[in-house]
Amino acid sequence: MSGPEPAVPRPTPQYREYEAPSRDGLAFAAAAAALVLVGALTVVLTAALDLHGSLVAGGALLVLAGAVVASGLTVVAPNEARVVQLFGRYVGTIRSDGLRWVNPLTRRNRISTRIRNHETSVMKVNDASGSPIEIAAVVVWQVEDSARATFEVDDYLQFVSTQTEAAVRHIAGRHPYDSYDDGTVPSLREDAELITQQLSKEVGERVDAAGVTVVETRFTHLAYAPEIAQAMLQRQQAGAMIAARQEIVEGAVGMVDRALERLSEENVVELDEERKAAMVSNLLVVLCSDRPTSPVVNTGTLYQ
Repeated sequence: MSGPEPAVPRPTPQYREYEAPSRDGLAFAAAAAALVLVGALTVVLTAALDLHGSLVAGGALLVLAGAVVASGLTVVAPNEARVVQLFGRYVGTIRSDGLRWVNPLTRRNRISTRIRNHETSVMKVNDASGSPIEIAAVVVWQVEDSARATFEVDDYLQFVSTQTEAAVRHIAGRHPYDSYDDGTVPSLREDAELITQQLSKEVGERVDAAGVTVVETRFTHLAYAPEIAQAMLQRQQAGAMIAARQEIVEGAVGMVDRALERLSEENVVELDEERKAAMVSNLLVVLCSDRPTSPVVNTGTLYQ
């Protein structure tokens, strides 16, 4: 496998989140209610008592002032932020939950800072060995910088989705599905923890421009493509069978060696080299065979 690829240069973010000037909204809510109430009473009493018309205008101005004050009130829910703009210019973000008051001329866009999940669709890609595989992953993420999420990308939800799928395809193409060598090359199936760490890092680098931080990534689907699944299954079974036979042979050789040693130590029988060879052959056949053996009664000797 080739070394790490050089990082793709990305534009430096022009915006960074900072706190917007705001005040506790309860006092301003009370002031707005008082202005509207006084203004409304002034208009009603002026009309009822047929007083000077200027009082009606004054009452209307009080109602208008109360409405302007009330328009600066904004409610911020837990794990939510409000991005504040004044005539198109970013002037900060409100993260303190509750009722807040800001400049009534500002525009306040709601953005969620809750932890979210994005699960990719099942994608068909080629692994490092060129075999077609199916892969899908889930990414746990949240908005860390509301300014970048709002102003640096057109749609941060779509941006996270697209960049996540691109990262999954890239990571899957750099590693084989299975490692058939000495295990020095990480494989998608056997080294899932290591691969998901690499995936988290790459997704995090890709979505950093949108002010998004990655909490965790996990593979939710990993399999060979249907057109080669049967062939790869046979390959895996063959590899498992070879490994099992090697284990059986190693164990059988140890048992035969121990048997010859015990026979020699306890002087059970004197065996020359030819008889030892015949005994080793018979024992290995019995121990290594995958079928029941049929004994053969020898009524003669090895030399007849």
